[in-house]
Amino acid sequence: MKSLIFALLAVLLPLPAAAEGEHVHHSPYAGQELREIKSLSAEDVAELKKGGGRGLAKAAELNGVPGPSHVLEMKRDIDLSADQEASTQRIFEKMREDAVVEGKRLIAAEMALEIGFRDGSIDQHSLRARLREIEAVRANLRYVHLAAHLQMMRVLKEEQVKRYNELRGYGR
Repeated sequence: MKSLIFALLAVLLPLPAAAEGEHVHHSPYAGQELREIKSLSAEDVAELKKGGGRGLAKAAELNGVPGPSHVLEMKRDIDLSADQEASTQRIFEKMREDAVVEGKRLIAAEMALEIGFRDGSIDQHSLRARLREIEAVRANLRYVHLAAHLQMMRVLKEEQVKRYNELRGYGR
């Protein structure tokens, strides 16, 4: 019985992470220092290279403005006509083409920042310039994705937009 009580206490009561007076400094970033570009995971880089959005169009999506890739995935469920499907496909292909270009630019800009820190060549002035470049590219990339959502509103009927949002699980 005593051993059962001790076993339960050991499971239920956390042990202190460090001895009294010690500080725990382990970073949640540990392991990421091995990345080629510290600010981007391998998944981020792969997604950027293929033109993926990774949440860049949430402002549109979560406000009921459908995206072309999801519309194509659910074309039967929202009853797309052949003309609507062709228009959606064109919007999607243009979005992806432009997003791949901007994604590669973002990877290159992040790599330039990475190299500046890695080789110690970065200073206050060049840091600001590199950050401006990165954010301009990120804004262009986000524009590409959000603009495609806006274009979809000219393609879809109101009832299709409503059905899209229901299928996506949004309370609209």
